Amino acid sequence: MSAHTHRHAPRAHSCLLRGCFFLVLCCLLLIAAGCGSGTANSATSTPTPTPTPAVTAGPLSISAPSNNATVTSPIQFSGSVGDTTGVDHTRLLLDGADSIFYGGILPLKNKWMFLPTGQHNLTFAGYDKSDKQIASSTITLNVSGQTSPAVLSQLQNIPEWQWCTAQLNGSVCAAGLGNATSVQTLHVPSPSLSGSSAQFSIGGTTGYSNSLWWLSLGGGTPLSKFTYALDFYVDNADVAEALEFDVNQSFGGVRYTWGTECSYKNTKMWDVWDPKGEKWIPSKVPCPPVTSKQWHHLSWQFEKVNNQVHYISVTLDGQTTPVDMFLDPQPNWLQEDIDIAFQMDGDGAQTPYNVWLDNVSLTASY
Repeated sequence: MSAHTHRHAPRAHSCLLRGCFFLVLCCLLLIAAGCGSGTANSATSTPTPTPTPAVTAGPLSISAPSNNATVTSPIQFSGSVGDTTGVDHTRLLLDGADSIFYGGILPLKNKWMFLPTGQHNLTFAGYDKSDKQIASSTITLNVSGQTSPAVLSQLQNIPEWQWCTAQLNGSVCAAGLGNATSVQTLHVPSPSLSGSSAQFSIGGTTGYSNSLWWLSLGGGTPLSKFTYALDFYVDNADVAEALEFDVNQSFGGVRYTWGTECSYKNTKMWDVWDPKGEKWIPSKVPCPPVTSKQWHHLSWQFEKVNNQVHYISVTLDGQTTPVDMFLDPQPNWLQEDIDIAFQMDGDGAQTPYNVWLDNVSLTASY
């Protein structure tokens, strides 16, 4: 049995690992020159203009949305921590009580917040290591309505992707038998369908080593249905041990994980993640190897129903297959977040290969 039957790959905290990690801060983006033409993460990408901060209180500042704005949910939130002395982590609070997003001390950019209609106070709060609130900034928002479903698109271009290999700060992250090397390159013009793909590479010296990349998208009022869709291109598909595609939603002390893995060399099926049991379960859906140097379209349909995760169906290159598996969520989760993830697993020889992702989107609805 190959070593990829390891762990729970769907990542951790809003940008942290996948295990007990409450005090772990967001890992730094890998800065490396990737192959191909483009921008290596976290090298320079096209900057998004930042509005004048609406509210600043102590070390915390909110740059978007502006105070007293009328908005439609989801909103895009941006905030930063200036003087980080004493600040261990941050949260976004809705009306002073309900925590809807957990972050580290890195700037919060490109975060979508799903808010109920009506007038609300949104607080950006900083906490010390004992989880005591030590600073905060608050804005008032008038939420006129909700866009449902909401489509978050071209996510491969967002520079806040983060990654890990076997462990992150001493806890299991991507698992495997060793530490992989990995680089992400943004805004690659070719190969690409949109003109701007993201390239992910994997290498290393120890067989069956993995690299996990994830993107924290935001949080807010709980959502019920998700479609995770993308196009992918593999330069040497024969050496990929497995490819993994995940969605996570955490709130109220519970983590709902829809983890999927195309297990090319082990089960040769689509495996799905059992959040409560923290293990992989083969589905009844075959996952044959894909053709190298060719674009493939993948779409997963998920929902949260009766407090369970429901794997509805998978569509690969135009062929939709029902999965229809229900599993219990992971209890005792301390953070709030919605994120997507992508993992590359190395084979026994840790043969290097590259995957390009394009047109990455998450469609979410209540």
